[in-house]
Amino acid sequence: MLVRPSLSKVSPFCTRLTTLTQADVNQGMHFWEACQLLQEEYQSSGRVWASWGEYDRKQFQWQCTSFGVPYPFSEHHINAKKLFAEKHTKGRQVGMSRALHILKMPLDGTHHRGHDDAWNIARILATLL
Repeated sequence: MLVRPSLSKVSPFCTRLTTLTQADVNQGMHFWEACQLLQEEYQSSGRVWASWGEYDRKQFQWQCTSFGVPYPFSEHHINAKKLFAEKHTKGRQVGMSRALHILKMPLDGTHHRGHDDAWNIARILATLL
């Protein structure tokens, strides 16, 4: 699911990082549509959700407030990065790709692409739970 940015353009740095171009995201949906899809198709407001660190949670909260869009997630959030650190690195937080390396798991897909990162985080979380 690609979400079309409305406040900025895709920079060359972002393209190098994610492989996404401005043309790719121009075909994506609006933020409010993505939030609506999360709620309607995945019942996201009634589920525990996880992210690698707190950035995504805070970014979603900020963006929902800024755009007047209902927050699509429940208040129950797992910081998978912190949970991994508590179990594997004596509290020292590491990046997602480093965590995969520690677990001797390959990184599937393209790092920093939303759906690929979600898949890899789910794989890490499965080892923690």
